[in-house]
Amino acid sequence: MVKSMRRSHDGAFKARVALEAVKGEKTMAQLSSEYGVHPNQIRQWRQRLLDELPDVFSDRRQKQENEGEEMTSELYRQIGQLKVELEWVKKKFPTASVKQKKAMIDPNHNKISVARQCELLNLSRSSYYYVSGKDDRYNRQLMNLIDEQYTKMPFYGVAKMTAWLHRQGHTVNQKRVRRLMRLMGLEAICPKPNLSKASPEHKKYPYLLKNMVIDHPDQVWASDITYIRMQQGFIYLVAIMDWYSRYVLSWEISITLNTGFCIDAMKRALQFSQPEIMNTDQGVQFTSTAFIGLLEDKNIRISMDGRGRAFDNIFVERLWRSVKYEEVYLHQYTTVPDARCHLERYFRLYNNERLHESLGYRTPYEVYFKEQPGCYEPKVALAF
Repeated sequence: MVKSMRRSHDGAFKARVALEAVKGEKTMAQLSSEYGVHPNQIRQWRQRLLDELPDVFSDRRQKQENEGEEMTSELYRQIGQLKVELEWVKKKFPTASVKQKKAMIDPNHNKISVARQCELLNLSRSSYYYVSGKDDRYNRQLMNLIDEQYTKMPFYGVAKMTAWLHRQGHTVNQKRVRRLMRLMGLEAICPKPNLSKASPEHKKYPYLLKNMVIDHPDQVWASDITYIRMQQGFIYLVAIMDWYSRYVLSWEISITLNTGFCIDAMKRALQFSQPEIMNTDQGVQFTSTAFIGLLEDKNIRISMDGRGRAFDNIFVERLWRSVKYEEVYLHQYTTVPDARCHLERYFRLYNNERLHESLGYRTPYEVYFKEQPGCYEPKVALAF
């Protein structure tokens, strides 16, 4: 079997792919298929582009270039020694298999990058990041099954979800199911011990809605993120909902679980009104400094669900169930713009035409604005 050559991409190619990822009009799976680059590599290029863009317009870039020239002579001196060390390390593992070398890589090492570790072990980065196309397609199939079952039974954790998949004829282990559920942002809504420590820079807030009587619009808003499957890949959906009326004030989609799309949705909702209390879960998107700062600037009280509590954000959970059974599971979105178009149409229907038994068979529009909808054009911009 002829060994394939490691692919090398120039800066222009990387920039083009990174820009496509930033635009967010195609899923990571679609970009990977189109450009022949692993999704993890595309995520790294996207993040690097976002991190380095501010330097293009600052004096710090020139300063860094000057400092780099001063270091050149010292770096050249070290090259000879590093080459000797590299050859020594390579000779230590002449018969190690690719699988064994991949197991030696420590992706969380804070001083030696993955690229450098691969070089030291004489392992190409493409071999380290390689995931077979068959395996990737099967993961997406599993994620779609997990999504449907979680929507029916959100109290299913890793163990129960794994057992359910076994009943469906999929012999997968808990490690795989746990990894896929984390990728999808899913967690069983049931009480559990606090097994992880909060990030020190992300402050957590108490749950303020216990025993509270919510009797008017804009008293409490709530937000959450869910996974939306597509024909190839997947996206994430965030929504801002008024708790009292169930009116969806704004929403946004993203191909990554970054903080930006949550902030964009929140900013659009705040253009028209603001709540007394904002309730979210403890996800890193909602505990980030940028999201919290947006609320604090408006003097909005912050409430957060307890970890794994089933009913702390129950109305948003019901919204996701409606979105998926009445829209997502009925269609096969081929592109991100296609998904956006269908979701926009659905949220207009949900807000302005869909009757809610809990609202006395009125629509969220009627309850939020306290009037009959003379037309079905919402007063709040949902998404761009």
